[in-house]
Amino acid sequence: MSNLNLDSAKKRSFDAIVVGTGISGGWAAKELTEKGLKTLVLERGRDIQHIVDYPTANKMPWEFEHLGTVPNEIAAEYQKSRTNIHYIFSEATTHFLVKDSEQEYIQDKPFGWIRGYQVGGRSLLWARQTQRWSEFDFEGPARDGYAVDWPIRYQDIAPWYSHVEKFAGISGNRDGLTSLPDGEFLPPHELSCVEKHFSQQVAQKFSNRHVIIGRCANLTQVNEIHRQQGRGKCANRTLCERGCPLGGYFSTNSSTLPWAAKTGKMTLRPHSLVHSIIYDEKKQKAVGVRVIDTQTREILEYYAKIIFLNAGAMNSNLVLLNSTSTRFPNGLGNDSGVLGKYIGFHNYRGRIAAQYDGFLDSTTEGNRPNGAYVPRFRNVYKQETDFLRGYAAQVGSSRDIMRDGLGVELKDNLHKKLGPWTISAGMVGEVIPRETNFVRLDSALKDKYGLPQMRFSVDFSDNELKMLQDFYDTFEEMLDAAGFKNIQKIDTQRVPGHANHEMGGVRMGKDPKTSMLNAYNQLHACKNVFVTDGACMTSTSTQNPSLTYMALTARAVDWAVRERKKGNL
Repeated sequence: MSNLNLDSAKKRSFDAIVVGTGISGGWAAKELTEKGLKTLVLERGRDIQHIVDYPTANKMPWEFEHLGTVPNEIAAEYQKSRTNIHYIFSEATTHFLVKDSEQEYIQDKPFGWIRGYQVGGRSLLWARQTQRWSEFDFEGPARDGYAVDWPIRYQDIAPWYSHVEKFAGISGNRDGLTSLPDGEFLPPHELSCVEKHFSQQVAQKFSNRHVIIGRCANLTQVNEIHRQQGRGKCANRTLCERGCPLGGYFSTNSSTLPWAAKTGKMTLRPHSLVHSIIYDEKKQKAVGVRVIDTQTREILEYYAKIIFLNAGAMNSNLVLLNSTSTRFPNGLGNDSGVLGKYIGFHNYRGRIAAQYDGFLDSTTEGNRPNGAYVPRFRNVYKQETDFLRGYAAQVGSSRDIMRDGLGVELKDNLHKKLGPWTISAGMVGEVIPRETNFVRLDSALKDKYGLPQMRFSVDFSDNELKMLQDFYDTFEEMLDAAGFKNIQKIDTQRVPGHANHEMGGVRMGKDPKTSMLNAYNQLHACKNVFVTDGACMTSTSTQNPSLTYMALTARAVDWAVRERKKGNL
């Protein structure tokens, strides 16, 4: 029997284990297998095969029973994460979203935890906006003394931004802005005529503000590296969140996991919920992970010398908090006591809209899977407001069909009449990570798999509310100066979490007494465990975070493999 157990353990032993298959998990799998490591990739949800498992990708609007709207009785099953204004939540995408009953959690304060449990995770659903951080972003905490200093700077990660941009395919323009570094870009999308007007007027009247085309992970040009992935050019369908059968946008399913599979070094196991990381007290390192098979409820153990935790920011916190031992009674690696604390997110509450009377001889043709972007301009070079950090904005414009009249008149108007140009800007505000924003495990309540339920105590502060008001004031000023009329300020009331950009809890830092991870995303107190998803973030900046997760992951894998060759892991 002992020999049988030994054989079983060998079959369940790998060079590396990756927990999670979202944006960062896919990159960990790609980089580890490319470097020759036999790698087990674990996903708690079902398998999703590229193209095959995108059931709504080619559906026309009239083919949906409720024309895209989710009926109330079904929407109620997603109540905690649902928001009526969120692009993700529709009849076309609910199959990629998690119902509340799949993983119960407790909101001490309102928190919208939007999850996608399937191979690919939320990489199938993301908005694909990809901006590099600048030196100002990494220096932010050190400069204003709020939170802890990042252990890296822009020059440390810049080569890895280039590495992932070339593979993923990022469209954008080289704008030459120190606050938003340029990258390895495919041809950019085009600003509409009214966005160009706004950009020109802002440039003339506000020297430190810029309106540029957004940077996004859609293939406007297919290079050889993308052909090797089997991906095609973006067709501008703007149905990205359904899954793209062309591979026109970057996702784990169309890109990194198939690439890892081609190496012959990857074993993918869906339906595998990671309960905890196994710590060996004698070896003083992690030796594997404990898994619950979500179909059979069987508990299994898998072993490896290197573990990458990429379960999604909040679930990575959950796994570490649940990984207790004599050495780590409060969670794996939690000597500092900061595990689960300093949760960050982005503030999407602010929106402003306006009309423009000109350009009535022009309209848009077709679709564009991107919009304009206003990089952060507040508190970049110096502290200039009564709030810390700043905000960016995502901008879009359109002309809507006039729906005046009835019968024949209405029909004629639908064919012939367009309304004025409208433009809108949505705030992406940096939220300062605070110790009072935290998650913890409930001592009594369990979810359906027997894991402790997460308790969320996360909220806005006065800093975010001051920032929100400044967003309204500055964008009203900019729109008015550019000749826009009927300016409307809108509070979307989106609660923390509804930006899909939850971060922190396992933050990077220089000092093990105040952080969890070092400059290479290793746990200070358990060197063979790496965390490279949103949980690792020390601060949030204003940029969409996925590109930074990708770059941090590739960089950490490179370090881990080099350390393994030296015998340090």
